[in-house]
Amino acid sequence: MKRREQARRIALQALYQLDVRGEEFGPDVVEFLMSSTKDPEVYFFARRLTEGAWAAREASDRLIRQAAEHWRPERMAIIDRNVLRLGVYELTQCPDIPPRVAIDQAIELAKHFSAAESGSFVNGVLDHVLRIVRGEEGTHAEEAPPQDAPATKTTDGAKADE
Repeated sequence: MKRREQARRIALQALYQLDVRGEEFGPDVVEFLMSSTKDPEVYFFARRLTEGAWAAREASDRLIRQAAEHWRPERMAIIDRNVLRLGVYELTQCPDIPPRVAIDQAIELAKHFSAAESGSFVNGVLDHVLRIVRGEEGTHAEEAPPQDAPATKTTDGAKADE
């Protein structure tokens, strides 16, 4: 396993603990990270990710809420929520990490630590987050209805396009 992959796994475990135990785990984070690896490069990258993703969790949750239609972060599985927080942090705060790498690594974390369908869910949400932060929201063909699609009706019975 590559060093950064190992660091992401450790960071995800630390984020999970922070999410479950709250600030009570805060003082133990560094000790947990140090005990999880003997490699200084892995430790420092895991610490950067853990501290950054945890500090940015409110902003990340807002983006996740916007990108994951009909899903609120607080209702997601804890592991999925933290995979997404880690991915959003990398996408928005780590210019040294290519977006595709951040998304691919998050998908792999979800596949490894969560349910089988979590990889697809994480992929969809993070791809949407990336479009939001790039200002590309709503510019993709898959988001627009086909030109010959019938008009949809609003709750009051009027056509939505009227």
